Amino acid sequence: MKIQKPAEGILIVNDWGDSKVYDVVCGCGQPDHTHHLWVEADDTGVSVNIHVTVKSPFWSITRWRQFWNLLTKGYLEHETTICMSEQQALNYATALTSAMKDVKLFRDKRNTKVEK
Repeated sequence: MKIQKPAEGILIVNDWGDSKVYDVVCGCGQPDHTHHLWVEADDTGVSVNIHVTVKSPFWSITRWRQFWNLLTKGYLEHETTICMSEQQALNYATALTSAMKDVKLFRDKRNTKVEK
């Protein structure tokens, strides 16, 4: 299996040099399952953040049940899943590795220019 460019299931949304944003789509095609991946470099290092917008199953759980869970537990539980093919998983890993290297290199070049 070879790395793809453009990559199946991985969409680069923005590239600001020291940070990159990707959308990782689910193999099922459901846009609610999309993960938003942020790779950023700052003075303390490289961070990777994955954001997912979760939605409550409004029609399967009554508002009273949701209110009761919030009142007794202090939170509501939600989850999401992303299904990736083998090719998409390989592209995901490659995009993540590449983005971490790129943002770190950009940060180091910027810091070198500032020090001079």
